[in-house]
Amino acid sequence: MKILAWTGVALFTIAFVSPAKGNDWGRFRGPNGTGVLAAENMPSAIGPERNVQWRAQVPAGYSSPVLTKSGVIVTAAEGRELLTICLDAETGERRWTAKSPQPLEKDPRGPNSPVAPSPATDGENVFVFFPNLGLVSYDAEGKLRWTLELGPFNNPYGMGASPIVSGSQVILLCDQDTDSYLLAAHKDTGKVAWKTDRPGATHGFSTPVVYEPQEGSAQIIVSGSYAVTAYARDTGEKVWWIDGLAWQAKCLPIVDGDRLYVSSWMAGANELGVKKDLDFPWEKALEDFDADGDGQLSRTEAPDPSMPQLWFLYDLDKNGTLDDKDWKSISARLHAQNGLFAIRLGGKGNVTESHVLWKYDRSLPNIPSPILYDGILYVLKEGGVMTSLDPNTGEEIHKGRVDANDGFFASPVAADGKLYLGSHSGIFSIIEAGKEWKVLSSESFEEQIWSTPALAPGRVFVRTQVAVYCFGTSG
Repeated sequence: MKILAWTGVALFTIAFVSPAKGNDWGRFRGPNGTGVLAAENMPSAIGPERNVQWRAQVPAGYSSPVLTKSGVIVTAAEGRELLTICLDAETGERRWTAKSPQPLEKDPRGPNSPVAPSPATDGENVFVFFPNLGLVSYDAEGKLRWTLELGPFNNPYGMGASPIVSGSQVILLCDQDTDSYLLAAHKDTGKVAWKTDRPGATHGFSTPVVYEPQEGSAQIIVSGSYAVTAYARDTGEKVWWIDGLAWQAKCLPIVDGDRLYVSSWMAGANELGVKKDLDFPWEKALEDFDADGDGQLSRTEAPDPSMPQLWFLYDLDKNGTLDDKDWKSISARLHAQNGLFAIRLGGKGNVTESHVLWKYDRSLPNIPSPILYDGILYVLKEGGVMTSLDPNTGEEIHKGRVDANDGFFASPVAADGKLYLGSHSGIFSIIEAGKEWKVLSSESFEEQIWSTPALAPGRVFVRTQVAVYCFGTSG
């Protein structure tokens, strides 16, 4: 095993070695966000001393690694500097490190990371989203190509959706508590091709996926507040949507032919501590609680005593008071529905009544995305409970606990008949896929894992909060 440490910023290049066939893992969670790679000879055991090809020390960050023709790309934060790092896929040696043109104003200490969004690549060029600046593109040697300034953003937890490359465009979802939008920029110039407002969508963290129908143009599918929506890739025009989802989105949708699977879950008002029934009109809220008669509700006038503790979830524009728009959002959350949905793709307009095939509403995850692999749909809930489902009917097949009785932020990925799972505390489990799935191995890194692994033929790349590992079938 080769151990590598970083001692400074180096800008250099070496000969390219492709870690994957073409650009198989060029975005968050691999091919179109499915988390699945067609590959053989993948490792059946992974640990800090098992099947390690190399280990490269990197600064912390929540973003997941992606693969290019030039190696393994991650983003990281060190103090105020935001870094994009390219590692050689064969050796782990650092090829280049690029600093963001705009550092952070201060070293953050919040609930999220300034480098939570994962990079994307077209195979050579790299595209990263730093919320304090916007989109940034580097070439295969780490040289700055262009920047597109965006923001500032109004997301209480920080932005989390990652950019994707589709056709000649970089697509970025910017869902926030005010002025949410979906944006497409030309990948060669950074100029905005189109920008579509998303009224009603509040903060979310789901990364888009692409649907290419047999006839017609490609569509960008977005899971967001209360709805999953498709937009025309060429124009940004809203094509179809389905209502009735949760009020906050984190999981990625999964496209499988002409079918879509999307998991949508967020704690409801009662789970957040709100006991009072708030499902009444704004006018009544003012009549009952607006003590000073100013047409707004302050913290001291909150209808429920628990609301001031989570005021940032209700005061969308962060002006200190609730208005009619804020109240409509509160009301909408009361009617939001959690669920794992199977959806028939296609159609136009509101297809809620015609295109939902089934809904499953038990043991749903908060953050990890579902995975469809070899005809079985898996969902991984916090605490390590995994459920296998029949994707045609939504029928539950098997439920059990993986070895990690722990929180999960990383999503499962799969190849060679195996599922790869990394828990928050650093327990990495490998599952033999199947209706009656079973644990093959489980080992602790004793390093936190926030990031979803990346896969290449014969290799698994795992990013912890201190290092990137490459695993193979021997080491």
